[in-house]
Amino acid sequence: MKLDILAFGAHPDDIELSCSGTIAKEVAKGKKVGIVDLTRGELGTRGTAKTRDEEASNAADILGVSVRENLRFADGFFVNDKTHQLEIIKMLRKYQPDIVLCNAIKDRHIDHGRGSELVSDACFLSGLLKIETKLEGKSQDKWRPKQVFHYIQWKQIEPDVVVDISEYIDTKMASVLAYKTQFFDAHSKEPQTPISSKNFTDSVKYRARDLGRLIGTEYAEGFTAERYVAVDSLFDLI
Repeated sequence: MKLDILAFGAHPDDIELSCSGTIAKEVAKGKKVGIVDLTRGELGTRGTAKTRDEEASNAADILGVSVRENLRFADGFFVNDKTHQLEIIKMLRKYQPDIVLCNAIKDRHIDHGRGSELVSDACFLSGLLKIETKLEGKSQDKWRPKQVFHYIQWKQIEPDVVVDISEYIDTKMASVLAYKTQFFDAHSKEPQTPISSKNFTDSVKYRARDLGRLIGTEYAEGFTAERYVAVDSLFDLI
């Protein structure tokens, strides 16, 4: 299956928190979008790998994505090496996305910046003819996406591209709240974490609102780009 967009996240919920409004918007416009989680988030303080699997599946249904896979890399310990790069390359060649979305270039969680570099490097390597990969016993053709964009996570990073998600903020928040074990629950007996407070859940929405304010819309999501972003006309800009 060829996809228009393939979004990678180090953990289940990275994508929902950071770029799910953009994904929901593109799905509504008829684009085929897929998600690949690098880990199951098994080191998370709250919940389990199994509950994260279930929550990720529910979030995927809310967003209407065509496919969601999990590479089951070791949470907290995966590295940017040949072994891991080849697994990413297999996904890129399998789905042949025109656009790749991946983790923030730097962030509070060590897996985010590391996942960002891993996916970015794999996107380049995937276009090299002499790197041979097989999936289900079949040789894969080389493939390099046209654009790689990095979404913004915990840290405030200046975006290069901003997407109006005003009509999709409710879908975004629903996909985030599908992760019931991870975020604010007044009745939960689990330990508190930096993302389990009501302030954090509220911040997802008010950060999108603030970015929307800066571009003259209600809500928005921002991305950094690896290359110049070109438009056919200045009138393409809102």
